[in-house]
Amino acid sequence: MEELDEQPAEAVIPGLGRCGTHIGFDWGPREFLLYETRYPPSDKAHLETSGQLSFLRNDEDLFSPVLRKLFNESHGIFVGLQKSEEEATSRTRKADLVRVSKNYRSVLQACMQEMHKVASSTRDKFQSEKYSEQLSILSAMELCWNLCEILFIEAATAGSLLVLLLDWIRFHSSEIDNIAEEVLQSESPLQHERFWDLITAYVLQARMDEARQLLAKEAAVTTSTRSMCRVLDDLLKKMPTFGSQTLTEFELKWQHWREECERHLQCGTFSSSPQMETICKVLLGAEDTLLEKKDLMGTWYHFLVSQLLYTHPTVTLAEIHSYAQSCLDIFSPGDSSSEPLDNVLLAAFELDIHQVIKEFSIVTNNWWFVAHLTDLLDHCQLFQSHNLYFGSNMREHLLLEYASGLFSHHSLWQLGVDYFDHCPELGRVYLELHMERIPLSTEKKALKALRICEQRQMTEQVRSICKTMAMQAMRNRRLGSALSWSIRAKDAGFATLISDRFLKDYCERGRFSDLDLIDNLGPAMLLSDRLTFLGKYREFHKMYNDQQFEEAARLLLSLMTARIAPCTFWLTLLLDALPLLEQQQVIFSAEQTYQLMSCLEERTAAKLEPIQSEESRKSQDSSIENTKVEMLRLALARNLSRAIVKEGTVQV
Repeated sequence: MEELDEQPAEAVIPGLGRCGTHIGFDWGPREFLLYETRYPPSDKAHLETSGQLSFLRNDEDLFSPVLRKLFNESHGIFVGLQKSEEEATSRTRKADLVRVSKNYRSVLQACMQEMHKVASSTRDKFQSEKYSEQLSILSAMELCWNLCEILFIEAATAGSLLVLLLDWIRFHSSEIDNIAEEVLQSESPLQHERFWDLITAYVLQARMDEARQLLAKEAAVTTSTRSMCRVLDDLLKKMPTFGSQTLTEFELKWQHWREECERHLQCGTFSSSPQMETICKVLLGAEDTLLEKKDLMGTWYHFLVSQLLYTHPTVTLAEIHSYAQSCLDIFSPGDSSSEPLDNVLLAAFELDIHQVIKEFSIVTNNWWFVAHLTDLLDHCQLFQSHNLYFGSNMREHLLLEYASGLFSHHSLWQLGVDYFDHCPELGRVYLELHMERIPLSTEKKALKALRICEQRQMTEQVRSICKTMAMQAMRNRRLGSALSWSIRAKDAGFATLISDRFLKDYCERGRFSDLDLIDNLGPAMLLSDRLTFLGKYREFHKMYNDQQFEEAARLLLSLMTARIAPCTFWLTLLLDALPLLEQQQVIFSAEQTYQLMSCLEERTAAKLEPIQSEESRKSQDSSIENTKVEMLRLALARNLSRAIVKEGTVQV
């Protein structure tokens, strides 16, 4: 059997396409099993396996070291959000949620940087492609999360909405930086064929300072265009930006500035410089000119923001969706099949939260993005009118799926516990089921699982973990650990079984193992009669060693008369009484001696043998027991006579 975590599905299906070979499969919790099969000619109803098995995982991202950091760090943000939500006031609520969203994005960005380093440093082609694919998914996550933060969490108003969208485009557009590096590092930037493309690209992102710096270089060198450069520089400088002013004031300034741009274009101010004329047309938002420069934007959503920047800078959330679809159609004419990422962004611009979650679930193969984003949006109270989804609310459904995936990993399962804790409807049920399935490979892991269950008063799961660990310890002949786990599980039957093993081990070796545990049983010895006997029998030995002979004798006799000692151990108890019977002073009274005699006869009549190993039973002659019995009878008779003399009278 082989476990294949690191290969794509098409590489691990054995026998695919082989003549006469078929593929069987069976689903598991987070994986499914594939196996080769053959159809016997005589009976096609029964399948016969060829012996080759493969496991395919559908949560491959859990086993990526970089993505594990994403899961670990975002877990702390998630838990902090749940706790802070209880203390938040309406005044600080929005600011806190925006801060949490930015924290999530910062974790994503850190993982993207590390994934990029790993992808560029690896020499294995397959691994490099795999890391590059994961990097593209992380980039899509950050892109979509940032947009959702602007549209849903900040819920930006007119004016400030476009300012935030410009920041969004600048952060996620790398084409302009590539052009700038190519132009500015050349020997003669002003003569470079993409010099004006760089200025235009800066203008398309409203990066006016960078564009003006390049224009200043052009004006300083070329005298023929100096006056035009100054006019264009003045237009770029005067372009209004939304800030502390009212919306009406901004619209008035913007309208005056636009009229000035249009006047210069109509007067032919830039007619002798096609590049400057193109930039002026961009400032006026001419659709044909923007489409001519779409290679400088790269994506339809960059085209959308640039077009809104110069045609409708005060666009509102309610209006933006109508521009988004038309920009996609204009930017990619004749392309009827849109990419999954385009569908996610379109759904976001349409303010359709459910569609965003649905579409992104198709893009990625793990639940991290949709689970955490939905939780955050739920704290923004955006799902109150849609609380039923997948049989429960959507937030809880996605968190349950994400946490279930974490439980399939050997170390991330502990993170899943907190996600289940914050699912009020089904979280407890899911946690109980998953805790029962955790492979308890080490005692350290078992103690972690036990602590989690005890903190949540999951009684059945506590018992199950303890019984499992007790069985493992028994198989490894670790009786002390097995007894400790059985006591913790409060399993009387298993404690009785282990106590019998202790007694058998004592008979074979003549001493107890794990004395510290037996000496400190305390109230736990009351769990079962056999465990009580084991603890009390150990107390007898301690009394005897401390020369507390009378107390030891009373305890030994009570162990036999109370019938809590196994019958097979009676002869051993009677033999333990022998040194007390041979003491110079009389330890056992006449009545106690009669009781010992009765026990000896009862044991002899039952014809029971003491607990012994097979080896000792084969090596010893059966007459040894008879000799021991005769020694006991003689010692009891002598002690009886001594006790009668001491007591002075005999009652008939």
